Amino acid sequence: MIEVRVDDLAGAETRALLALHLAGMAEDTPSASRFALDLSGLQVPEVTFWSARIEGRVAAIGALKMLGEGLAEVKSMRTHPDFLRRGAGAKILAVIIATARELGLKRLSLETGTTPAFASAIALYRKSGFVSGPAFSIYQASAYNQFFHLDL
Repeated sequence: MIEVRVDDLAGAETRALLALHLAGMAEDTPSASRFALDLSGLQVPEVTFWSARIEGRVAAIGALKMLGEGLAEVKSMRTHPDFLRRGAGAKILAVIIATARELGLKRLSLETGTTPAFASAIALYRKSGFVSGPAFSIYQASAYNQFFHLDL
């Protein structure tokens, strides 16, 4: 069973998975095209952060960042390597989408990479109804990023 709950980022397992996420972004994306939020960036009022647990362990993380005017962004999606393909990332994304709908938001967007390392995440986003689209918010398109949107 996968349990998803709001997470305050205080736990060692959550912080370790966030560190793994940030290290992965540093490996796969040049710094000028890297927009992953660090710990302080995830602890601001406009961000809600979740963790998914399997058998008591942190299996995946993800966040919703409010952008205003009925728009929000999916941030910091990462599944721990020990839990790949067990549904934890999909469960968190489903919670983010459901929360966005409950809040009456109009659209969810996300920015992600273009290298093969992002293929599984992109497949999940597409399976969840996200479609490719233009840059949004603070982002500018480059060879290292792409954008997806889900109208709610």
